[in-house]
Amino acid sequence: MAAEEGVFLLVGCLLQHYRSLDGVSLQNTCLAIGVFDGVHRGHQVVLKQLTADARQVGAPAVVLTFYPHPTVILGRRNDLKYLTLPDEKAAVLFALGVDAVITHPFDKSLSALSAHEFMGRVQAHLGVRRLWVGDDFALGHNRQGNVACLTELGKTLGYEVQAITPLTNGGEKISSRHIRTLLDTGQVVEAATQLGRYYVLSGPIIHGDGRGRKINVPTANMKYPTEKVVPANGVYACWAWLGGQRRKAVTNIGIRPTFTPEDRMAHIETHLLDFNQELYGEEVRLEFVARLRDEMRFSSAEELLRQIHTDIDGARHILR
Repeated sequence: MAAEEGVFLLVGCLLQHYRSLDGVSLQNTCLAIGVFDGVHRGHQVVLKQLTADARQVGAPAVVLTFYPHPTVILGRRNDLKYLTLPDEKAAVLFALGVDAVITHPFDKSLSALSAHEFMGRVQAHLGVRRLWVGDDFALGHNRQGNVACLTELGKTLGYEVQAITPLTNGGEKISSRHIRTLLDTGQVVEAATQLGRYYVLSGPIIHGDGRGRKINVPTANMKYPTEKVVPANGVYACWAWLGGQRRKAVTNIGIRPTFTPEDRMAHIETHLLDFNQELYGEEVRLEFVARLRDEMRFSSAEELLRQIHTDIDGARHILR
């Protein structure tokens, strides 16, 4: 079994991230199929039962997911931003007890396959004994492979289907689309409730203009993946992970209207509380805990500095 680009070692178990079905040869698997963007609490209901079932029968727990998102390839969304990119998604899935992740390329040729053709290919590579899906799931050309169709195909191809009722939050179905909307409006607490964890952005620290250091509030400027959802412009209390250590932080997302109002692409600048070391080139992981305020324009640097110290106090209170 050859895994491309991603072999992870976790708690003594070899966990494999494949980049397509090609070259994968597994047998007797318990499988879940879906995009799983965000791996939110609704997804976790399916995954919990998948992994429990796999452990009970001594089978590998496998997730087959896709990238790019099918709605992008099918032309339904040109502006879609992701909650999790492939490696990040795989890491979350492994943490939930999945043994192998297949991130299969989604393209027009794949979308043209019938449910029978696609599941035949899946069965040939994965030897599925049980397939776990949400009860509103569908795959294949024109989404013909709903639960009823997949169940019938399973009788021929040799697998059973287990359909799970979607999880709701206050009567509303938990979905990746709704979580994106929450983040787009800065509602990071509500997004975390539906994700089951804080929303995360990661990236290297790059050189900024040094204004923060001049006012004795140094900031780390993060280069973030443009494919991911960025919470609405504003100021947030965050946990910042650096080198395996968690630190309290205040993060500003925005165009910095006091100094650079002409900018259009958001900057992400983080002030680490009680920390003053060079970080250029280091990788930082930001967990968004709470929104402190909207982005504001100030009449002077002194007024901005006063507000920054108010933000720091607010973050300390939230993160204590």
